[in-house]
This record gives sequence, C-alpha cells and structure tokens, in this order.
Amino acid sequence: MNKTYLPPTDAIDRKWYVVDAKGQRLGRLASEIAMVLRGKNKPSFTPHLDTGDFVVVINAEEIDVTGKKREQKLYRRHSGRPGGMKVETFNKLQDRLPERIIEQAVKGMLPKNTLGRQLFTKLKVYTGPNHPHQAQQPEVLTIKTIPGEE
Repeated sequence: MNKTYLPPTDAIDRKWYVVDAKGQRLGRLASEIAMVLRGKNKPSFTPHLDTGDFVVVINAEEIDVTGKKREQKLYRRHSGRPGGMKVETFNKLQDRLPERIIEQAVKGMLPKNTLGRQLFTKLKVYTGPNHPHQAQQPEVLTIKTIPGEE
C-alpha cells in the first residue's frame, strides 16, 4: 500500500511572485492567484497544508471586467448593527479602494477555514506599479490569456 507523501514544514520552498493586474480579467486573475497561494501548481501539493507561495499584485486599479459589471456588480458589507448594510458598485469601490476588489475575489476562491485565512495573509495587493517587497526578489508570474480576448 502506497503512503501519501507529506512534505516536512521546513522543506516547503516558498517563492515570491509579482503579478501585473493591468488589463487582466478579474476572475481569471483571481483564480490563478488562488491556485498559486494554495500551492496547487507544485508537485508537493497537500490539501491540508500551506504549501503555497506569496503573491504581490500591482496596478490593482487597472483590473478589467466584462459586460455591464462596472455598473451592476455590487459589493456588500455589514457593520453588524441593525440597518448597517452598505452597498457599493464596482466603479465606486474601484475609485475608493481598488485593492479590495482583487482581495475579495481571491478570498472567495480559497478554503473557508483556518487554512484559507492563513493562505490569504500571503496575498499583497497594491495600487500603482510600486511595492515594498523588492528584497524578496519576486519573480514575474504571467497569467494565461485566452486568444481573442484583449
């Protein structure tokens, strides 16, 4: 009987990747980022362990969506008090906090448990082309685009 390989926690090699969100589709970008954060692109992937890498997203304000989502997609949050529901369109949230759009899209694609919350801390999103993680020497991660798009 074969046993499942469990990588020792000190042997997990964590890389840093930088992704440029300029002109990328929100959902496709988020699913690729979630896959890297989870570690599914590695042969040592283990479902219950954090084997993923760090991802730095730049130019978050230039993310793209298709159709009428700019006016129709809604982001809801609740203060926890009666009548505390706040609703915002994609356009308004992009003007106010463009990082939150990518963060929420990726968070929705991670596991809804302690592991998912731990994985989410390895996502860093920034508006503009600059980020404070140059010391980690991040590699550029290219997101596959579908022919005919763009």
